Amino acid sequence: MQRALSYTVLGVLALLVLFPFYWMTITSFKNEEQMRSLTSMFWPSPFVGENYEQLVSKTEFVKWYGNSAIVAISSTVVATAVGTIGAYAIARLRFLGRGFMASATLITYLVPPSILFIPLYAQIRNLGLSNSLGGLIAAYPSFTVPFVTWLLMGYFESIPEELEEAAMIDGATRFGAFWRIVLPLSAPGLLAAGLYAFTQAWNEFLYALVFITDARQRTLPVGLASFITGDVYGWGYLMAGAVLTTLPVIAAYVYLQKYMVEGLTAGSVKG
Repeated sequence: MQRALSYTVLGVLALLVLFPFYWMTITSFKNEEQMRSLTSMFWPSPFVGENYEQLVSKTEFVKWYGNSAIVAISSTVVATAVGTIGAYAIARLRFLGRGFMASATLITYLVPPSILFIPLYAQIRNLGLSNSLGGLIAAYPSFTVPFVTWLLMGYFESIPEELEEAAMIDGATRFGAFWRIVLPLSAPGLLAAGLYAFTQAWNEFLYALVFITDARQRTLPVGLASFITGDVYGWGYLMAGAVLTTLPVIAAYVYLQKYMVEGLTAGSVKG
């Protein structure tokens, strides 16, 4: 009885989670007539690929895709690198203001990005990075670095300091122990933090809308929003673009999930 109830609850939750993606996918394979018809509501009849063909050939979607990839990957690398070093320093080093820095990191993460875009835009403009992908790459770590740092602080604190001390007794420097001991053991945490930073940068809309005015420099969220004109929605383009936009994130989570599980279950200390 308990097992049946558990499977029922899981099935309902899976349906709630997967149905929007299912609806988005089948709608992307419908033409305008099918979208207005109730006879093919839950299954396209027939399947048509004109939404994808026109999206790629008649819009700047491919360019937007490349822009989003450049911005998301670059900002993720920056955020993960800066957050990793900052988290290690707060977790391991003893210095004046360490507790304040840890609290400030969490508080900074809780500040809504919508409050920061005006001063950020002023700084980006002063640096000459407005209306460019470089401006987005510089701006996105403002909300991804605090979370990466906060997440990895706890992960580094869970790794026994004795492992680093043993390495330093054998002649390794502090950085050598960090590079050879701590980072390999922190791979699951780094992957989780990197995936979060990538997802946030890939889906970010507000900064990309405010900082970019050139249509060819747009990222995917802003580009897809351009298919909405007043109260007229280009559902075919929107659904096809949404499917293609979602695939990289799904692929990243599916592919990296096994490495995260392997790292979490391998264990670093025996005895």
